[in-house]
Amino acid sequence: MEVDEIDHALESASQLKVVLDDLEARSRSFGSAITSALKGAVLEGDSLTEVLQGIASRFSSISLDAGMKPLENSLTSMFSGLTSSLSNAVGFANGGVVDSPTHFAMAGGQAGVMGEAGAEAIMPLRRGPDGRLGVAGAGDGGPIQVVFNVQAADAQSFRRSEGQINAMLTRAVGRGRRGI
Repeated sequence: MEVDEIDHALESASQLKVVLDDLEARSRSFGSAITSALKGAVLEGDSLTEVLQGIASRFSSISLDAGMKPLENSLTSMFSGLTSSLSNAVGFANGGVVDSPTHFAMAGGQAGVMGEAGAEAIMPLRRGPDGRLGVAGAGDGGPIQVVFNVQAADAQSFRRSEGQINAMLTRAVGRGRRGI
């Protein structure tokens, strides 16, 4: 036998043991119901009708419990699967793209789904120095280097472009302060 076949046989044996243990518990419960009904007839003077009604009632309860067990197992399996998928949801603290249905946990213990209608971008937000909330850039907040390449035919034409260079530098510094 291969390892997979052995694992399957062990799993089947384990499931069979669970079923047999459940059957044994139910038969003990039914036996107990009959015993208590007969005690009631002997010690408390219950009529045969009351004894049989008690046995029938207890038997119905045991049967109903057994019949509802598959539904209970299905619901338990479904909810544990949902909980498992939520707890294993992919993290996107640094951003990313989701292009297939992905579950995620929301505030208040609710569940959400993203990516069910196609690709969605997940982007971290950060407050800028001015307090506005916006998409966080990839930079680490360190110094930024701004380079201007100026082509001039001579020193005089370079001096004439000085105003334009200052305006470009002022705009770049302003954007840096706003986090753009």
